[in-house]
Amino acid sequence: MRPSDIESKGVPVNGAGTVGADASASAPRVVVVRRDGDVGIVELARPDKFNCLSFAVHEAIARAFDGFEAPGCGVRAVLIRAQGKHFCTGADLEEVRGLREQPAELARFISLGHAVLRRLEASPLPVIAACQGLCLAGGLELMLACDVVFAARDARFGDQHAQFGLVPGWGGSQRLPRLVGLRRALDLFFSARWIDADTALHWGLINYVVDADRLDAEALAYGHALCGRSRGGLAMMKRLAREGLEGSLDAGLTVEERQAPDALRVADVDEGLSAFVERRPPSFQP
Repeated sequence: MRPSDIESKGVPVNGAGTVGADASASAPRVVVVRRDGDVGIVELARPDKFNCLSFAVHEAIARAFDGFEAPGCGVRAVLIRAQGKHFCTGADLEEVRGLREQPAELARFISLGHAVLRRLEASPLPVIAACQGLCLAGGLELMLACDVVFAARDARFGDQHAQFGLVPGWGGSQRLPRLVGLRRALDLFFSARWIDADTALHWGLINYVVDADRLDAEALAYGHALCGRSRGGLAMMKRLAREGLEGSLDAGLTVEERQAPDALRVADVDEGLSAFVERRPPSFQP
């Protein structure tokens, strides 16, 4: 099936992979949303601006997830990728400059970015990122909010805020130290240097390094593999893992202990155990 494209407004996708009727042909195409089978794809589409993040981009991502998570949609995993040479080099600084004299709008710009990235973390769907070229500042913050990250061998990661007298505004100051450790995070913040994909892999910042010409195919194949898993099981594992990071180990273990018994009694577990006994691949509920 040929993937269907959705205009930048991120209108919901229905189960057949088509788009809503309200997409405006005149709207700037800042994000392309499509489906490849049961994998939803969010593609940053501002290569001329290094795919920088704006009000319109964040709003389009949020609407895409509204569609992907809608009952009956059928999407089981999401891939975030970007057009052109680079994944994303940060916020749209032209837009930021224009908002500096409008405190309320500037605060809304920051809050919208936070809400969208937290939406990725809270989504019951696994979220995969595929990064090529530069992934910097706000682009790094977008990547940090994803669950699994593929990187091309040419990818470079860093936080550019200090170079311009800025500070992370979309969660980078909190997510990066939790993922790579305090000293490594502070080094990236202070120095504004870039690290290559192999270093990012060694640090645990990303999961996979692949040849650039295989990036989309490898990330998409991973997403399709997840579509064969139990949707409810993956959602619970994601939620437990992320919630556990927000509190003490003891609190996280208590939540898992309390919820695991019910999770072991759902229909997907019936199917999984039957498949194990019968030595066949399981066929989970859509």
